[in-house]
Amino acid sequence: MIRSFALRSTRMSDAQKRSYKELFPIYALKNEEGSLAGQELLDSESLFGNKGPLCIEIGFGMGSATASIALANPEINYLGIEVFRSGIGRLLWEIHKNEIKNIRIIEGDAVEVLTERIADESVSAFHIFFPDPWPKKRHHKRRLIKRPFTDLLASKLLPGAYIYMATDWQDYGEEALEELSLTNTLKNKYNGFAERQSWRPLTEFERKGLKKNHGVWEIIFEKEQL
Repeated sequence: MIRSFALRSTRMSDAQKRSYKELFPIYALKNEEGSLAGQELLDSESLFGNKGPLCIEIGFGMGSATASIALANPEINYLGIEVFRSGIGRLLWEIHKNEIKNIRIIEGDAVEVLTERIADESVSAFHIFFPDPWPKKRHHKRRLIKRPFTDLLASKLLPGAYIYMATDWQDYGEEALEELSLTNTLKNKYNGFAERQSWRPLTEFERKGLKKNHGVWEIIFEKEQL
């Protein structure tokens, strides 16, 4: 399986290491590496202690936007999937500092997590903000938002639920737009790219890009109602 990420040795601050060690058992869980066969489906109600809608964010980076969105929408449960421990440690600190009740984290490969741990038609939204663009043409095969992964996303969505992607690479946005358009059961909410969603806070990565006059391309697809 071609992975959409490359696990590089990333430096963790002392605070991130401490948060990861002390807070991970409270707010997060880790998948076994490789096949997840035999592991149980995640029970959102047990994980969060309520029956609220489930939004999954894939690759939350340092997690500042994730925390802001969760604080603004306490009625929605947010599950963040991430492989980089520096970001996990940072978001764990945010959760603890702000006493955020509606975020949980799973450390692992999103493809494996969704395939083996998330029930079909159980997710109200997917947020995928600034995934690795793999800019070199020979690496485009590593890009996350393409079939068959978009088919997997669609299978996990409830009818009427949505996928929201943002990227600062125009060619990736155009490719993702095409791949999602060709995915059964999904329909574009807009005629092409989406307008800027005012409720989405700027990520730290996005702020840096905007200072360099980078554009942002946003995409929102919804699952067709039965």
